[in-house]
Amino acid sequence: MPRGALSRDGGRGRGTGIALPDWAPTIATVNKQSLREEFDALKVEFESLTANGKMAAESRALFQAMLMLFEVLMAVFMEKRTPKDNRNSSLPSSQTAKEDNTATQPGAKGKGKSQNDALSGNTRTVETVQIAPVNRCGICGEDLSDTPCQGHERRTRIDIIFEKVVSHVDAEIKQCPGCQSQTKGRFPAGMAGPLQYGAGIKAYALNLLIAQMLSLKRVQQSIRTLIGMILSEATILKHVMQLHQALEKWEQDAIEKILAMPAMHVDETSLRVDRRNHWIHVCSAGDLTLKFLHPKRGKAAIEAIGMIPRYGGVVIHDCWASYLSYDHCSHGLCGSHLLRELVFIVDANGYAWATNMKRLLQETCATVAKRKRKKLTRNEYKNLQKHYRNILTRGGKELPPIPPRQNGKRGRIAKSDAHNLWERMKQYEEAVLLFARESHVSFTNNRAERDLRMSKVKQKVSGCFRTSQYAEAYCRISSYLQTMANQGYNPL
Repeated sequence: MPRGALSRDGGRGRGTGIALPDWAPTIATVNKQSLREEFDALKVEFESLTANGKMAAESRALFQAMLMLFEVLMAVFMEKRTPKDNRNSSLPSSQTAKEDNTATQPGAKGKGKSQNDALSGNTRTVETVQIAPVNRCGICGEDLSDTPCQGHERRTRIDIIFEKVVSHVDAEIKQCPGCQSQTKGRFPAGMAGPLQYGAGIKAYALNLLIAQMLSLKRVQQSIRTLIGMILSEATILKHVMQLHQALEKWEQDAIEKILAMPAMHVDETSLRVDRRNHWIHVCSAGDLTLKFLHPKRGKAAIEAIGMIPRYGGVVIHDCWASYLSYDHCSHGLCGSHLLRELVFIVDANGYAWATNMKRLLQETCATVAKRKRKKLTRNEYKNLQKHYRNILTRGGKELPPIPPRQNGKRGRIAKSDAHNLWERMKQYEEAVLLFARESHVSFTNNRAERDLRMSKVKQKVSGCFRTSQYAEAYCRISSYLQTMANQGYNPL
């Protein structure tokens, strides 16, 4: 039997009655790696004592139950001790401590479609060329007025001058000499009242409010510095609702176009409206982006929006249960979420199956990206499936067993994150590997996440929305601006 005893203060042989091996570390020096090694050594020693017949049947049954319980507790404990960030969890970077610096890493390139060179319709460019003459030699002072020029060296200065354009229309009023009635001239169609603002001011205000995510007060201040007049909140909000209503037909056409595409990215994020939590649901495909607001996150919102229930292609998402409840369409799971969760399992538990699965997904993604057809051949896909299943089979043996449900207990059995991820990847194998079989299915759901990211920035910069109608208007207008940006158009 092992020699020595560990007392409460970490010393040996002071009569606690807990026998531990001489090589057992003190509590202060225990770490994840050493704890697993000590536990494995204890299991080997227990099996050796059992094989040599040095333990009674009652003791053997008791120690087996204790070892199984300690194994499960150790797995859960190690996971809870491992911090989660955007490198090893499914949480976005806005909700984790560390910032995602992948865009600043060496070799990282800018993403998105480059904007075309078309300027806004209400801009003008005034370009002048001024000659700096040479009349005398800078060395000897000889007159060079009649000497021909051999070339020029140009220096350029670009500046912006804000121009306020005020247009008055005076309608004549005449009295008829015959019937003595007065007749007034007609005003243009765009001048319905004594004072109105032109399309340039409207576009600039909406650009600041929606695209640049400023608050109403800052938009008012910015316009006041340019034109010397302050627009009321009611006027700016009226322009917002006018554009919201004008884009209704465009939104319906975009819905029909997305429903006809083979793959669609979906995701959701929270948004504060009237001091309550609402959800923005995004549906993206090709160069189209649509955002919808709903008080709910799950199936009730999906049914109300009506996109996924009518869709027959591939829905790419992050394994949200509400999306998976629709079996009339195919599903593709986001590889980035899976990789981050696998990284966490490796950090927390050091499981070999998680390391192998992470390597398999990364290598397959790199192979598919290099292919012109953006998918694997039939034989390659069969080999991928075989390798995938072998990793999960070995993972099932590596994971600790789940304790049976106790009598009288209800509800789901608590499982570790490693168990949950292993079961999910086993159950949704086709959805995980669909990117390797279908060329129109991407490995990640980053498209939908990028489309939602500015909504969180909007909330952080200018706060929540007061009413749902303006939040819905923001979703529709920002969808239009994002779609136009995907096509390379100037937002103004």
